[in-house]
Amino acid sequence: MAWDLAGAFRKKGEHESARLDDFAFRLRARTMRLLAEMLGLGPDPLVRAIAAKTDDALLADIAALRVDLDRDALNAAYLRARTEARRALVAERGDPSPHRLA
Repeated sequence: MAWDLAGAFRKKGEHESARLDDFAFRLRARTMRLLAEMLGLGPDPLVRAIAAKTDDALLADIAALRVDLDRDALNAAYLRARTEARRALVAERGDPSPHRLA
């Protein structure tokens, strides 16, 4: 019986890609939810918009809505929200670094 090394790598690649994509999506959703909370906005429109827009486009939309907020302050709030979201996700789901074949 022969072991299919190429098949094992293909399966690992598919698994790792799906796992990393899931983490990235959760990170974006949680970041936007935390950012909306920090800015006193309703989180649902931002979280729904992540499927259609990039983070930069969402930040531009927020900047247009909140003219009282300087763009540098918005970017700083975004980075704080992203850092907090990543810390919480790593604590809940583990480090997203790829698992090596042993």
